Amino acid sequence: METKKKVGGLAGIIAGKSAICTVGTGHGLNYRGYDIYELAALSEFEEVAYLLIFGNLPKKSELQTFKHKLKAARALPNALKEGLKLIPKDAHPMDVMRTGCSLLGCVEKEKPDFSNQEDIAIRLLGIFPSILAFWHHYHLNQTEIDTQSEQDCIAGYFLEKLHLKPPKELWIKAMNVSLILYAEHEFNASTFTARIVTSTLSDTYSAITAAIGALRGPLHGGANEAAMDLIAEFSTPEEAFKGVQKKLAQKAKIMGFGHRVYVKADPRNVVIKEWSKKLAQDVGNKIIYPISEAIEKLMWEEKKLFPNLDFYSASTYHFMGIPTAYFTPIFIMSRTAGWLSHIFEQRQDNRLIRPSSEYIGPENRPYVPIEKR
Repeated sequence: METKKKVGGLAGIIAGKSAICTVGTGHGLNYRGYDIYELAALSEFEEVAYLLIFGNLPKKSELQTFKHKLKAARALPNALKEGLKLIPKDAHPMDVMRTGCSLLGCVEKEKPDFSNQEDIAIRLLGIFPSILAFWHHYHLNQTEIDTQSEQDCIAGYFLEKLHLKPPKELWIKAMNVSLILYAEHEFNASTFTARIVTSTLSDTYSAITAAIGALRGPLHGGANEAAMDLIAEFSTPEEAFKGVQKKLAQKAKIMGFGHRVYVKADPRNVVIKEWSKKLAQDVGNKIIYPISEAIEKLMWEEKKLFPNLDFYSASTYHFMGIPTAYFTPIFIMSRTAGWLSHIFEQRQDNRLIRPSSEYIGPENRPYVPIEKR
């Protein structure tokens, strides 16, 4: 008699077919067949978003049109502005993004036949930076920012609206690379959530809202925030080395290390680590990057765990003056491209995603009337 192999969390289970992304040993990280290193070095995020959603890299004219549409999609409808004003200033920014997406779905509905799905895709990519920046400044400075900008890329636009001044070109490049690296990663928790919702023939807003909810969890998208909190605990590399050693002895979980699908290294780490180093030099910070390296060294020596994308993304964002609580919302601004590509792919050949479970509860029991219990 064949026994079923018990696998927790669907690890190793093939849950569907996709032509969007490859990850893991033997495959490398590729978007639609393009190597992540080439994309990060040579492309803009908007090119990558176009590639993921539409299947091919855009021609120059297609990219210009795409960017023009994204710029137009930044504007916030009045109903959404009023909703953002009502969200408490102590709300987690991920809750702001989740609520903003859901509210937008009430204001600008998707057609039942999904014929305007591409318009909604562009709308979401364009508006997410505006949602976060508007809520941020309304509750921090009691001002309502406008969404007009000469910045033609999402990276530059977000940095400009966050700091209310033109960002450094180096920062735009760093943010652009980060958005590319975060854009897609196969059937991760939030992406699979989006596909499950899509499989019910629900609308795009519902699928993206659900994906944001999955990303909110610290075991998925919140690791970059936790990594920054960890780094900020220490003043020197030596202090960090001893401090993390103590945490490991206490069986504490160190966020930002290891990965569910990678065995030896996260291919994205080498790219973002270099940008963390560049920005540390740019802002003259001689503490955080060495501390990060000390933690990386210890984690490998003690646990043979490598840093994933989240670990050095944390310091990269920090050097650009981005509040730690906004790290995962930036993840949304990027991964929305991947989520949308999976939503569209799911709709092309849809079947309801409804797995079975292995029952481990009690056997049949006789019902006992309440007066005899």
